Amino acid sequence: MDFLSAMEASSSGMAAQRFRINIISGNIANSQTTRTPAGGPYRRRDVVFGALPRQRTFEEELRARVQPDEPLHAKVLGVVVDQRPPILRFDPSHPDANEEGYVAFPNINPMEELVNMMLASRSYEANVTAFNATKAMAMKALEIGR
Repeated sequence: MDFLSAMEASSSGMAAQRFRINIISGNIANSQTTRTPAGGPYRRRDVVFGALPRQRTFEEELRARVQPDEPLHAKVLGVVVDQRPPILRFDPSHPDANEEGYVAFPNINPMEELVNMMLASRSYEANVTAFNATKAMAMKALEIGR
């Protein structure tokens, strides 16, 4: 694997984790949202990742068939909406209360979101470390050529 491919793999991982952190932040920010434009309480969102080969020219595709150890790149395949039912709390004075006085709140567990945020943050840091290590190796290779 060359230096640029390794850097591309690390940077795609960083971009994917940044997107995941943004989605988790939205979940935390909307944990008390009882009314959305779609109706009902906010629904928790989660990111679906995939590992895809990078886009290649025809020549690169032919060479990849000879050397199949092509690095895969992280890609966000989509965002799924959690289908867990909302949490009902009794609060008859709330403007979104139903006839029985219950309000539907999003089924968001702050601890679960915190753990997901920590995992995404650590994964981002690991990609930064791999990127910096690759950069350092490239610089040492250039120094050898002097």
